[in-house]
Amino acid sequence: MGNSGISTNLKGVLFACLTAFLWGFLPIFLKVSLKYLDPNSIVWFRFTFASGVLIIYYLFTDRKQLQIFRRPPVILVVAALALGLNYIGFLQGVNYTSPSNAQIIIQTGPILLALVGFIVYKERLNTKQIGGFAIAGIGLILFYQNQLQGFLHDPQAFNRGFLWIEIGAIAWVLYAALQKKLVQKHPAQTLNMFLYGLPALLYTPTVDFPAFAELSFPIWLIVIFLGVNTLVAYGSLAFAFKYTEAYKVSIIVTLNPIITLITMAVLSNMNVQWIKTENLDPISMIGAAFIIGGAVMAVLFAKKNLKVAKA
Repeated sequence: MGNSGISTNLKGVLFACLTAFLWGFLPIFLKVSLKYLDPNSIVWFRFTFASGVLIIYYLFTDRKQLQIFRRPPVILVVAALALGLNYIGFLQGVNYTSPSNAQIIIQTGPILLALVGFIVYKERLNTKQIGGFAIAGIGLILFYQNQLQGFLHDPQAFNRGFLWIEIGAIAWVLYAALQKKLVQKHPAQTLNMFLYGLPALLYTPTVDFPAFAELSFPIWLIVIFLGVNTLVAYGSLAFAFKYTEAYKVSIIVTLNPIITLITMAVLSNMNVQWIKTENLDPISMIGAAFIIGGAVMAVLFAKKNLKVAKA
């Protein structure tokens, strides 16, 4: 009985780690793909690939799950629209700034979600959580001011990217808050099928289809990786929440910018030509550490005893 509990918990942690790794590498691959495709086309492909795989899977295994498309709950439609906005917001942030900037700024999402828990779900805030919010706020100011100076050649691009990322973060909070309710009544992957499918449909009129025909084989591999990343990262996240406590999953996932920062630093030392690399200066690194640390504190000291119901 004890061993079973440990193995279940470990499963949850491993699934959360997989999500963190996939999300850590995601903005780097997004930045490369932006050289060949516009943001809307990339977002459309990610959603279409992920929803297509799930639809095919359920066609062969459990067709009744497809009925979610007939009469979806209103909050599921809103969650899908929010996720569609989150994807384009984050990608535009990567487009206008950089993978590292996007990853660090998007961490305002978990902080805002903790605030939603306080405002909407009447969860109580403690002094350590408030301290986490304050640390993250100081870090965001430090990071923003310092990185803006690094964009002296085009400060408007940085501000545009910052705004897009914050829009993406707010949209993600709406999606996550609604998903929290939806997952109590519906299987996570059935929800994901609709959450990917509706935005895929809505982005279709904006896609530059001829651009896909011009992609070389290596770039196609990158684009397919983006689709797989969407499917596997969110699928793993659902399993992580199934097998272990929500606060553990949230902390592990919140650490994913560290993977991006380390990868970008390694690529910078390798002098690669296929992506514009960067090394954050000490003040930006301190700001980033404050943001990530504050986000972790806000999640860690929320409700440790809150467990997600087993699916």
